[in-house]
Amino acid sequence: MAKSPRVCDYENSKYRSEFWEGQGREYEDQVERIALHRLMPPKGATLIEIGAGFGRLANEYKGYDKVVLFDYSRSLLREAQAHLGDDHRYLYVAGNFYQLPFVSGLFDTIVQVRSLHHASDPETLFQQVSRVARPKGHYILEYANKRNLKAILRYALMRQKWSPFELEPYEFLPVHFDFHPKWIDKQLKAYGFQNQASIPVSFFRIALLKRSIPLPWLVGLDGLMQHLGRLGLFSPSVFTCNRFKEEGVISKSDTFFACPQCATPIEDNDSLLVCSKCKTGWRKHDGLYDFKEPIAIEERRA
Repeated sequence: MAKSPRVCDYENSKYRSEFWEGQGREYEDQVERIALHRLMPPKGATLIEIGAGFGRLANEYKGYDKVVLFDYSRSLLREAQAHLGDDHRYLYVAGNFYQLPFVSGLFDTIVQVRSLHHASDPETLFQQVSRVARPKGHYILEYANKRNLKAILRYALMRQKWSPFELEPYEFLPVHFDFHPKWIDKQLKAYGFQNQASIPVSFFRIALLKRSIPLPWLVGLDGLMQHLGRLGLFSPSVFTCNRFKEEGVISKSDTFFACPQCATPIEDNDSLLVCSKCKTGWRKHDGLYDFKEPIAIEERRA
């Protein structure tokens, strides 16, 4: 049996309060929103954010008819649900991004910010993304850049053993990975995506600079640096816009979900979604679709 990829679970974590709110990360938040605006199509029918967490970026998707906030952590999705209220454009879905529980060819736009660095098997993730992307759809991907200025300097001074120029991903902490821009481009191309743009982001992610320089100035400088495009890909974070190939499956039915185990389309019922093929059930409770843990359903006798 093939070994399942490792996952990073933020269930019941205080990620929102201990990492973002009141933690001096207003600079990172604002420059990431600038990059997202520059690369993401402003409107469309369907959008999914993979690794949406507590919904930090959800208010950037106002031009979309249906928005899926997808994460492995139920508790973070509940925080997003409480924050966004009863806006029916949003769907909250818990699950594993190696087994996306959606029908093929569903999404116009796929956004993934600050979650690829938790992918121990990015190739499987990219295969899943390509499956649920519509032809000519967009994949806005952010990743932690292995070839950043700090790593290059430390390597040159022999203060780190690993090379920022080697293409393979580097695991700097358990289930925390940095990626080389060329490696990312190669992998996405193999799964049908063509890079449209890559921009450097968060050049000034240094505590001393954030304390010394007023926030609007720092954000403005970063916005200017983003115009360097591929010439400036030495920042700690890189945002990319990738266009999916023209041919492929387009979801034309009203069915939204598919079994993450066998990919069979599943009808959306009140509290339990059941796969007709593998007889596996998935919970739906208070507006949260839970594809994280399956429920065995005994096949009814005629």
